[in-house]
Amino acid sequence: MNLPKELKYSEEHEWVKQEGDNKVRVGITDFAQDELGDIVFVELPEVGDELEFNSPFGSVESVKTVSELYAPVSGKVVEVNEELDDSPEKVNESPYEDGWMIVVEMTDPADLDKLMDADKYESMVSE
Repeated sequence: MNLPKELKYSEEHEWVKQEGDNKVRVGITDFAQDELGDIVFVELPEVGDELEFNSPFGSVESVKTVSELYAPVSGKVVEVNEELDDSPEKVNESPYEDGWMIVVEMTDPADLDKLMDADKYESMVSE
């Protein structure tokens, strides 16, 4: 399981990468994409949408199931990975690079304190 140490992780299996200027890049973890199987569709919010911590912001559809995506931070969506419209498999192939989903301008940077580091996340998923 690939868990980059510099990222933060949510209990709902999203990862968060700090980008500076109060912005974070968000996607789903390697563990999550592996559990879902082959991803065939990704539904994401629009640029300008407001997200609330731990509330649904989209979904991922795989050959097995449909799974909600939960906001790991509160804030405004400032960028959406539109490549996933035509190539949702990027989430499986490269969850931390090409398969990122959204960039959020945080309203409350303290949300990051509610997330786990890689070691804590790894403990949670291996239980």
